[in-house]
Amino acid sequence: MNAWLIRSGQFGERDNWALDNSLAGGGWTQVPSLEGCNSREDISNVLIHTYPGEKPAAIRNYVNQLWALKGRVKVGDIVVMPMKSTRTIAIGRCISEYLYLADGQPSERHAVKVEWEKNDIARSSIKEDLLFSLGAFLTVCNIERNDAVWRLEQVLLTGSDPGSRQASGQKVPTSEDEEIEIAGQNVDVELVARDSIRAFLLENFLSTQLEDLVGEILVAHGYVCSATKRSGDAGIDIIAGRGTLGLDSPRIVAQCKSETSQVGIDVVTRLRGTIQSAGAEQGLLVAYGGITRQAQTELEKNLFSIKVWNADDVVEEIFSVYEKLSSEMRSRIPLKQVWTLVQKSE
Repeated sequence: MNAWLIRSGQFGERDNWALDNSLAGGGWTQVPSLEGCNSREDISNVLIHTYPGEKPAAIRNYVNQLWALKGRVKVGDIVVMPMKSTRTIAIGRCISEYLYLADGQPSERHAVKVEWEKNDIARSSIKEDLLFSLGAFLTVCNIERNDAVWRLEQVLLTGSDPGSRQASGQKVPTSEDEEIEIAGQNVDVELVARDSIRAFLLENFLSTQLEDLVGEILVAHGYVCSATKRSGDAGIDIIAGRGTLGLDSPRIVAQCKSETSQVGIDVVTRLRGTIQSAGAEQGLLVAYGGITRQAQTELEKNLFSIKVWNADDVVEEIFSVYEKLSSEMRSRIPLKQVWTLVQKSE
C-alpha cells in the first residue's frame, strides 16, 4: 500500500469539489483523457502534443505526476489532501483507479474516487517531518519518507501522528521508485515556514505562555487586557475590553487550551455560560488542536458570540500584529519576513 499527496489546487479551489463528490485530482485543464495510456511513454506523447512549446523538464514533471494518478494510485491506497480553504487535512482511501470526467469542469476531469474518512485533521496533529512531505508543490506525489504510510494509518485510527517507528530501531521498508522526489526546490516554502512556526509555538507556548501571547495579540488589536488568577478563574484566562479602562464594548472573555487534541463540546458550553455570567459580550476560545465536529455544531448556534482560534489562526494573528508585539515577545518568537518566487502547480 502507498500513500499519495493529491492537491486540490494552488488556492484550494477544488477542496469542496473533492469532498462533496468523493474525488481527488484535477488540474491539467488542457490535457485530454489518459484512459488509453498504459505507460509513462504514452502519457509523454500526449503531453508533447498538448504542450508543444513546453520545456522538456516541465514535460517530465507533468508526466511523472499524471502517470502516478493514471497508473500508480491503486484501490486501497491512502490519499492525503491538505486543504487551503480550511487549513486542515483530509485523509481517505482510494476506491477507484483513474477516471476521466468528460462532463466536468476542465480543472476537474482527471481524478480518482476517494472515500474521505477524515476531513478535519488539524495540521497541529501532524509532526513537522511529515508535514514537510505534505508541503510538496507537486499536485500528485508519493509520500513514503519517515514511515509515512504507517503514521497516516495511525492518524486515520486515532486522529494524531505518533511519529516514525524508525526512532525505536524498527526497520521501515522504503520504495526503490524515486521518480517523484520531494526536493527542496519543490516544496511550498510558505507552507513549510508556517508549519515550522506552528511547531515552535506548540513546543514553547503552553499553558500560561499561550495566555501571555494571546493577551499581547489582543492588546495589539486595541484591547485592554488583564489575566485572571491561575486557579479558580471559572474557565476565564483573559478579560479584554475597549476604552481606557478596558470596560467598553465589545467585552471579551478568553480561554486558552494548548493541548494538540481537539476540544469538545463541554468546553464550548461552559464558555458560553461564562460569557453570560461575566457580563461579557463575546468569547474567544484558543485551542491549538481545534474543536470536535460536535463542538463546531454547537458553535454554529452562537456565530456572533464565540470565536475559535486554532494553531494556524494563532500563527496568522502573529503575522498580522507582529510589529506591534512587545520587544520581549518578539525575542521569544524571532521571525523575519523574506521574499520568494511563487511556483505554479496544476
